Amino acid sequence: MEGGATPTRIRVFQNVNTRMPRDFHSPGRSAVFACDGMAATSHPLATQVAIDVLKAGGTAADAAVAAAATLGVVEPHMTGIGGDCFCLVAKPGTPIWGYNGSGRAAAAARADILWDQGVRAIDPHSPHRVTVPGAVEAWSAVLRSHGRFGLDRALGPAIRYAKYGFPVASRIAYDWSFSEPALRADPGASRHFLVEGRAPAAGDIMRFPALAATLKAIAAHGPKAFYEEAAAEIVATLAPRGSWLTRDDFANHRGEEVTPVSSGYRGLAVVELPPNGQGLIALVLLNILENFDLASLDPNGAERLHIALEAARLAFAVRDTHVADPAFMRLAVSALLDKGFARQLAGKIDPRKRVKLPDAPTPGSDTVYLTVVDRDRMAVSFINSLFSEFGSGIATEKSGIMLHNRGACFVVDPDHPNAIGPSKRPMNTIIPALGVRDGRCELAFGVMGAHFQPMGHAHLITNLIDYRMDLQAAIDQPRVFYEGDATIVERGISAAAIDGLKQRGHKVAVRERPWGGAQAIAIDWQRGLLIGASDGRKDGCAIGY
Repeated sequence: MEGGATPTRIRVFQNVNTRMPRDFHSPGRSAVFACDGMAATSHPLATQVAIDVLKAGGTAADAAVAAAATLGVVEPHMTGIGGDCFCLVAKPGTPIWGYNGSGRAAAAARADILWDQGVRAIDPHSPHRVTVPGAVEAWSAVLRSHGRFGLDRALGPAIRYAKYGFPVASRIAYDWSFSEPALRADPGASRHFLVEGRAPAAGDIMRFPALAATLKAIAAHGPKAFYEEAAAEIVATLAPRGSWLTRDDFANHRGEEVTPVSSGYRGLAVVELPPNGQGLIALVLLNILENFDLASLDPNGAERLHIALEAARLAFAVRDTHVADPAFMRLAVSALLDKGFARQLAGKIDPRKRVKLPDAPTPGSDTVYLTVVDRDRMAVSFINSLFSEFGSGIATEKSGIMLHNRGACFVVDPDHPNAIGPSKRPMNTIIPALGVRDGRCELAFGVMGAHFQPMGHAHLITNLIDYRMDLQAAIDQPRVFYEGDATIVERGISAAAIDGLKQRGHKVAVRERPWGGAQAIAIDWQRGLLIGASDGRKDGCAIGY
């Protein structure tokens, strides 16, 4: 890992009972406590699958893959075998293991060709928005390295739900309805993901027999059933739209084991995967925030939210300038994580007002997240995504695979490090994370929400450390982000805080739908305790045993 932790100031998960309790007079949920194992996902059925796998003798890795595959069925607008996957695994006494399961652009991809055609962005309708999906290969790699089960056993629950049906959960039905027009526009998507042209309602029973058959083939024959057999239909589906992808692009796909990166925040080493993911930006953001005495500020007040927003604008400017496929990045990760660089960025923030920030700061000048911890304290931080809701909106008619649109994260400017190019990976938004102290994992966590995710990581960590919130309370706190020149807030932000943001120059709007949920599991090593929390913004569920 690159970077290091700052001196210990407070213990995060010891003496949990001294943390801020929730108001038991108000509706809400408490954190979940258990000793032998814990799983937290965005859907109760997937969490139960993970617990069943742990009780059957599987590791946290087996449980995570089984839960992710199940989520690809019961939460199909967010994830599936047509998307990408990233994973972190912490085992006591061994280095943290990271896996980058993101796919690449076609070998024939060329930014200069698009630029010469007048294309300036890979928009939602571009044929190049689909890159090779990396999830299936990544699942196999995770099981091979850290599991006791194979794909045949791990995919069993997902196959059953796809074949025999599952009830659509409330938040999923709500989200699904927004995608009706896009799904109607594609023959495969309309066939598999709509019922008589409409999205299902909460409680409706949905079945995906074509996807069940595809998953069954993968369970029986491994990744080649996807990257060779299903790939033929995927390529044939995309070719008439102008895609450059070929069967060779699928056959040549491999994810890779990677060394995680980390930076300390007030004594806790926060661990992320390196680029092409944006986990680095969560660390840059925390490095900036470490320069402010957040604990002295109201956690939901205008001053704290203003500083967080300004720090995020700076950190995301770093992302949009520098983060790309690591083979094409022009600056080392260590330079971007330098604490001196963070102090320079922090110095540009005015606590009294929103200011114009640099567009390209340089040193020296929709998704599911789940986490599982088992009896042996293997902690798995796992994220799997289609990027946008229902990804590209393109589904294969025979195999029922919804394809992601991760290629939309490329830029077209040939001089940019993140320009689309031959067999290149785009900047990827999905980021699992861990918190480590004294060489032991104390926290596995993640926040869904596409570009919001680094902001979500920083919000959770600062809630835990600066404000000593309970794990569930840290997830539940209302959140803010920015979109262009607008400051977007969730409904829980008070009128007084909104007025304070406006006084500081923010153009505030309330978000119609909250950003994606979060899940987390903390390990209290002193008491032998696992603490799980999940997000009520989705149908989140944490279960322990």
